[in-house]
Amino acid sequence: MWFFARDPVRDFPFELIPELPEGGPPGPWALHRGRKKATGSPVSIFVYDVKPGAEEQTQVAKAAFKRLKTLRHPNILAYIDGLETEKCLHVVTEAVTPLGMYLKARVEAGGLKELEISWGLHQIVKALSFLVNDCSLIHNNVCMAAVFVDRAGEWKLGGLDYMYSAQGIGGGPPRKGIPELEQYDPPELADSSDRVVREKWSADMWRLGCLIWEVFNGPLPRAAALRNPGKIPKSLVPHYCELVGANPKVRPNPARFLQNCRAPGGFMSNRFVETNLFLEEIQIKEPAEKQKFFQELNKSLDTFPEDFCRHKVLPQLLTAFEFGNAGAVVLTPLFKVGKFLSAEEYQHKIIPVVVKMFSSTDRAMRIRLLQQMEQFIQYLDEPTVNTQIFPHVVHGFLDTNPAIREQTVKSMLLLAPKLSETNLNVELMKHFARLQAKDEQGPIRCNTTVCLGKIGSYLSASTRHRVLTSAFSRAMKDPFAPSRVAGVLGFAATHNLYSMNDCAHKILPVLCGLTVDPEKSVRDQAFKAIRSFLSKLESVSEDPTQLEEVEKDVHAASSPGVGGAAASWAGWAVTGVSSLTSKLIRAHPTTAPTETNVPQRPTPEGVPAPALTPVPATPTTSSHWETQEEDKDTAEDHSAADRWDDEDWGSLEVSNSHHKSSKSPESDWSSWEVEGSWEQGWQEPSSQEPPSEGMRLASEYNWGGSESSDKGDPFATLSARANTQDRRRPSWPGRSARSGGGRWRPNAPRRRRPRAP
Repeated sequence: MWFFARDPVRDFPFELIPELPEGGPPGPWALHRGRKKATGSPVSIFVYDVKPGAEEQTQVAKAAFKRLKTLRHPNILAYIDGLETEKCLHVVTEAVTPLGMYLKARVEAGGLKELEISWGLHQIVKALSFLVNDCSLIHNNVCMAAVFVDRAGEWKLGGLDYMYSAQGIGGGPPRKGIPELEQYDPPELADSSDRVVREKWSADMWRLGCLIWEVFNGPLPRAAALRNPGKIPKSLVPHYCELVGANPKVRPNPARFLQNCRAPGGFMSNRFVETNLFLEEIQIKEPAEKQKFFQELNKSLDTFPEDFCRHKVLPQLLTAFEFGNAGAVVLTPLFKVGKFLSAEEYQHKIIPVVVKMFSSTDRAMRIRLLQQMEQFIQYLDEPTVNTQIFPHVVHGFLDTNPAIREQTVKSMLLLAPKLSETNLNVELMKHFARLQAKDEQGPIRCNTTVCLGKIGSYLSASTRHRVLTSAFSRAMKDPFAPSRVAGVLGFAATHNLYSMNDCAHKILPVLCGLTVDPEKSVRDQAFKAIRSFLSKLESVSEDPTQLEEVEKDVHAASSPGVGGAAASWAGWAVTGVSSLTSKLIRAHPTTAPTETNVPQRPTPEGVPAPALTPVPATPTTSSHWETQEEDKDTAEDHSAADRWDDEDWGSLEVSNSHHKSSKSPESDWSSWEVEGSWEQGWQEPSSQEPPSEGMRLASEYNWGGSESSDKGDPFATLSARANTQDRRRPSWPGRSARSGGGRWRPNAPRRRRPRAP
């Protein structure tokens, strides 16, 4: 019954977007933008409305429907679905734009590059070659209106309304009856006699010449304008002239035309065309060829169109990683193409691949990811970082390859703001403590200290209180001079995170010990830091009301804003130099870093911290960081197998001219050699002058014996608290009361000098 009838247009799985038609080839078809109802994916819909008395046009439209449905070729408009009713015809294809509209939009945006045009024409000629040579079909409608462009910038041949068989099957060419299309017909068609010798491709190649002229010069006003090449490139002019020659016999076959244009120096002989041809055949290429291609691709991506990179290169890169075992070589071009994507597209296409890459055991893959983390870290959310990325990254701290350990340390600068309380304050600190204390590579120990100074503001208040002072104090005892500099600068960069008591009782005593360091660069930075902390203490002493303002960051929660202050004292952050460490290790496997000179860097001024919202800190264990700072007599047990020659560490930058020796003859401290002269430097002269009258020697005092002295102790007025704090002062190698070479130990029993009777 009629009320059970269904509307096929309404049930069609595609719908038209309510906009004006985009145009299309002159004729009965109207081009509309559309989308798939189920997924919303964009498509193009060609619509033909059946009109009474237009049976001939209806037959032409139905023939085009049939041709497009049966012809499948990468350079021919791709058919998706269709609908045929008594009232209309709907042909659904991939989303495309007419070439005329595309060229106009590109001219307004800055113009179309010759590279794009060369590949577009290559595609159209290849489609014609397929029709003529493989299918024995004559297109009979090659013009600007029959060419469409997809979202990747690929040119597609459409307009199949007037196609016919070259072998005469099914009759001759259909009548067009449209003046806009007939102006592209070659002149020999006006001669109905059989005296003109022609090839089956002659007419289409003439029309190809008209298309080339329109692409470079705009709409063709009349056939006589073809005599003037206009803006057609010189490398293409000879081949263009063959297409529009009066003799149809000499017009080349489409395959030969491509061969001529692809010759060295030809219009289609360029890197862009070669890249596209390789991508079309990438599935059948050898693995070695793919590796070489992806290595060279990165150099060319900057010259390629953005749409081409997003929609053609990117899918091939993702496919090569997923199924082709391309490995780390795809990472560099992948991240470069990722810059063209929106945040939503990046999350959907790139991030899943990146997360999967982090679980790879390939060292080359891991180090490439760490080096280029800056390009994708902003797209990673905190749950993904903590559950899927950080557990794999921390394995790099234990890697036997120093380059991977170094790059893992540097990557923490980017990951720290996204790490959870446990991962940041417990897990990461555990690895940093081990690297700083036990890693045999000096640059890695140095960079661990630098990184800790930069991420110190992200740590919880309790972790900062336990870790920072101990870690930087440990760094200042490192045999590697740049590590000691990093420890000093770490204190300076995080000065706002210490209380006044810590500055006076913990930090300044340690800094004072470096004022006699063998390296002048260490001494210079130590003096600057001491002046900075003393100035801070003095200002609070003058005005105690400033104490609250000065210590406002000490007990505050983690503050990402403060971390920026550290950027002025160590500039290596995420600058991929990990390869240098491995190079230096290979070059000098046993050389100890005893000669290093580090240039001075100014101590950063205090940066006011933004308003912070206190949050409860997670209690953590700090057994890995606990060091006996007071026990300065303990011998250093760090390995000195480090390479620092010709390395560039940003703020710890070392020029090659200063690597030869850090102890120049002009130095005021030239007598302070690194080995064997610490005792010598503090020895007293063998011959001593007698003390002046009334002056007592140090050995004459009672330094802790149970018996009392006859004379009053001049130190008796000192408080017991001061005596307790001073009891464990650092020992000074080479210094003694009267004899050289011994050490003064306050807690050691002293022999009493017999008193005179």
